[in-house]
Amino acid sequence: MKTFPASQLIINADGSAFHLHLKPEFLADKIILVGDQDRVNMVASFFDEGSIECDVQSREFHTITGRFQGKRISCISTGIGTDNCDIVMNEIDALANIDFATRQEKAVKRSLEIVRIGTCGGMQEDIPLGTFLVSQKSIGFDGVLAFYHDRDKIADLGFEKAFVDYVGYPKKAAVPYVVAANAELVDRVAKDDMMRGCTIAANGFYGPQGRVLRVDLAVPDINEKITSFRYEGQRITNYEMEGSCIAGLALHMGHKAMTVCCVIAQRKAEAANTDYKPRIKELVHTVLERI
Repeated sequence: MKTFPASQLIINADGSAFHLHLKPEFLADKIILVGDQDRVNMVASFFDEGSIECDVQSREFHTITGRFQGKRISCISTGIGTDNCDIVMNEIDALANIDFATRQEKAVKRSLEIVRIGTCGGMQEDIPLGTFLVSQKSIGFDGVLAFYHDRDKIADLGFEKAFVDYVGYPKKAAVPYVVAANAELVDRVAKDDMMRGCTIAANGFYGPQGRVLRVDLAVPDINEKITSFRYEGQRITNYEMEGSCIAGLALHMGHKAMTVCCVIAQRKAEAANTDYKPRIKELVHTVLERI
């Protein structure tokens, strides 16, 4: 078994994970990830009365563990971006699979079920505002997965090459990676009433998603190319900012993970809905019932 020194796994004086400030006993096997720390309270508002075990806040990371219809669930906020998700995924895996007392990897591993609930921008004309869209595949613009061993073994290399060649992807940017969500979890959550697609997880909100304010883009027509791209019958359906790191690290770590978003912007129609919270609340309740 591996042993992890203090420089690799930083444990706080109270026995909690460095960033999350969460102790191992408070992590459920079913986990909902949200970007907005305030959304954790909204998710927890659905938990069974009197079931909340912990409510921990540290920086942008807010965790509440409780029960929904008897199911033990942790809701954790990640903040915005795959860099934060790298922190969250590594620390929840450590909480599950490393003994914090001995700093040794556990012999028997826990496999977590992780569902990210977020918002996104739709990229195709037939995806209306308010759509619940599940990411069967995530395309990471962030480069995080390249820092981990055997990145190519869990990626769809054919999809990656076709995408880079077609779009004319900036040569100095990190090479996009394409990873799949867990098929069983996708089927369980999406059922037959949610749209499924391929989602770009961008490493920024403006330029990396083709938005132009005062600085021009390296590839001015990148969104037009993304919208028209096809690979083996698959198309790019939406933009968000976290799902690729979550899906990729889950595959490496032996966890089940997926992302489902509510479409709050329609990039093709240049429309947006800022009054989306009631629809998000509906999505949260649906995921809680199905996870």
